[in-house]
Amino acid sequence: MSDRAYGLFEEQQHNRGIDLNKVKAKLKSIRIETPSWGYGDSGTRFKVFRKNGVPRTPFEKFDDAAVVHKLTGLCPSVAIHIPWDKVDDYDKLRTHAEGLDLQIGAVNPNLFQEDDYMFGSVTNSDPAVRRKATDHLLECVDIAKATGSRDLSLWFADGTNYPGQADIRKRKTWMYEALSEMYKAMTPDMRMLIEYKFFEPAFYHTDLADWGMAYNLAKKLGDRASVLVDTGHHAPGTNVEHIVAYLLDEQRLGGFHFNSRKYADDDLIVGAINPYELFLIFYQIIEAANDADGGIRGCADDIAYMIDQSHNIEPKIQAMIRSVLNVQTQYAKALLINLDEVHAAQEAQDVMAAEDAVRSAYEVDVTPLLHAVREELGLPLDPMKAFRESGYVESIAHRGKGGASW
Repeated sequence: MSDRAYGLFEEQQHNRGIDLNKVKAKLKSIRIETPSWGYGDSGTRFKVFRKNGVPRTPFEKFDDAAVVHKLTGLCPSVAIHIPWDKVDDYDKLRTHAEGLDLQIGAVNPNLFQEDDYMFGSVTNSDPAVRRKATDHLLECVDIAKATGSRDLSLWFADGTNYPGQADIRKRKTWMYEALSEMYKAMTPDMRMLIEYKFFEPAFYHTDLADWGMAYNLAKKLGDRASVLVDTGHHAPGTNVEHIVAYLLDEQRLGGFHFNSRKYADDDLIVGAINPYELFLIFYQIIEAANDADGGIRGCADDIAYMIDQSHNIEPKIQAMIRSVLNVQTQYAKALLINLDEVHAAQEAQDVMAAEDAVRSAYEVDVTPLLHAVREELGLPLDPMKAFRESGYVESIAHRGKGGASW
């Protein structure tokens, strides 16, 4: 890193009223969970392109995740998906993860890939199918207990394709009944993170279609249930940062699945399409973390930042590194917003000054700051370059094609 570059950066930010010591402390503390499925072959409903060297087992997924964490210093936990990551001995998987300086993160049930779930899982009109789906949710609670996981991350593909196909209100009741049973089985330190999606794979109605439905369900279940925001699960033009601010104020924002979208749920690399949106999301979180209300501060400080992507054409590990670095970059930019300046402009109803106070931070090149933080943590200044030169791709080539996949 150039001392001259950082010295100039430090001077510029000091002149803007920014305490870089506080900024660096925040940057060193952020944690981003990577998903086990992001290291395996995945794709669209049209085609999965098999890559050489993808993991063949959950254990090899953790091996790859450890490389991402070692180079970025950002990703100490890995989410698992059941049954994609089902093993006979979860203690063994947990021990393997801990040996790599990793933890097992959120447990994600899978209720969309079996024939029985064609017309729904927990909202199916057949009580036997609903029972099967609920038992799987309870199984995932037991897995979380065995792996030491705190979060249970829930997304349901349940919905219908045609008017009249099913009773929407009855399905709402069945959803609550299943999640209520799961909620009661959770330990006091566990959290239920409820995700929503406005369409796909159902095209007429989805049982949990938006943040309001997820929020309402979480409120009914109890304090250990919160909303999970997937940045790709909204209609075009949706103001996602507004949703984030609302849920923060209600103390019900539990986590994120970060990815990028252009048209639908594209699951592209985070920040690849609209990095300004990601920046504005972090702006709302940082505002809440400075709120006078301790509950709102606590909510903002306890958000699960997770990646959820479908790496179809990208090399898996490199795509993951790029995503987590993009998250780090936008978080760094948001930390450079002078909130006092924003608040003063808001009080004066000075629209242009307020907008400038936010946008000017986004326009800052934070490369010197990120290099300084990585240097202080003993990390490579350019994690992507370090990976490409590490020889790791060559070392896993023996795995061949056709490894673990969704």
